[in-house]
Amino acid sequence: MIRYIRLFRNITNWWLHFGVKFGLTKDDPLIFKAPNNITIEVPRRLLPEFKEIFMEECYTSGLKLRIPERPTVIDIGANAGFFSAFAASQFPGAKVFSYEPIDVNFRQLLRNKAINEDADILCFPKAVCGDSGEVELSFDSNDSFTTSASVFEKSDIKNETVKVPCVSLPEIFDEHHIERCDLLKIDCEGSEYGILYKCPIKYLHRVVQMAMEVHKGTEPDQNIEFLENYLNSHDFKTRRYSNHMLAAWRIVLLSKT
Repeated sequence: MIRYIRLFRNITNWWLHFGVKFGLTKDDPLIFKAPNNITIEVPRRLLPEFKEIFMEECYTSGLKLRIPERPTVIDIGANAGFFSAFAASQFPGAKVFSYEPIDVNFRQLLRNKAINEDADILCFPKAVCGDSGEVELSFDSNDSFTTSASVFEKSDIKNETVKVPCVSLPEIFDEHHIERCDLLKIDCEGSEYGILYKCPIKYLHRVVQMAMEVHKGTEPDQNIEFLENYLNSHDFKTRRYSNHMLAAWRIVLLSKT
């Protein structure tokens, strides 16, 4: 029931969902409308990911603090831009920095930016990692869109690899003169550990609140328990709201600058 309440709240042409559900439309892509005059182009292949964000509120349902007006949002692993569009629709005046390294995904991200001219969304074809330079990502080249390009090698799919440019979180803050990030969203298939562990605390403390999907790796510190303890030890409170989703927020908030 809660999924449909969120559907009605987050999508203004919510009837399109039922048209798809009952086979009444064959449109591909689908064009959804959201509050704040936001439009989202959704290829059918990515409909599950779209519903996770707009119907399940997978990144925001665990947040503790209210997002202020005109927030700064950093979207790491932006994929086709659904969360960036969600942020623009839900948080008035949001400035969103969207990072997506996979070309096919980035092209769709740019399409969603282009149809929302009034939204303040900045798109960058880069990965975010613990260090700047290049990173090698593993992905399934048979998939029309890549929703799980990872720094971890995957044995359950046919792997292809690609080297992509990457930046660190401190570089993002410095390059764009970000003194406060109201919401840091991370879904980058294993890079979350390097991003957070290697980020100097003075930069990490610029983040007021974060929401992330955590992917288990093979190293002792590559799991949700270790990551949660790490954040707790650096002045963040945390909340797990599924087996792999983690929210965190600063105990002492920065004043808005």
